[in-house]
Amino acid sequence: MGTTLPGVVPFDPPSLTRLSWELGSRVIDDEASARVGRWECVGSSWSLSVFRVTSETVVVRVRTPIGRQRFYGAAWMDLESDLSKLDAAPSWERSG
Repeated sequence: MGTTLPGVVPFDPPSLTRLSWELGSRVIDDEASARVGRWECVGSSWSLSVFRVTSETVVVRVRTPIGRQRFYGAAWMDLESDLSKLDAAPSWERSG
């Protein structure tokens, strides 16, 4: 079984790569990175942000209720259609 997002997230892209905190932080802080969106889980402290880091690659940052950040790399084509599932999920709200 490959890398998956935490169960609270209402989708799971087919191919994810877990990134270290140091690498994930550095990549999303780069000036070439652009945030696609941010969502918060209603009634909990989970949040999820998606960053476009190249024309074909995104980094997903998941913040846990205790404040830890987990980073995942994915292909934009694998994740793009999943964002509508996140927007449609009643337990998640777009916040930016």
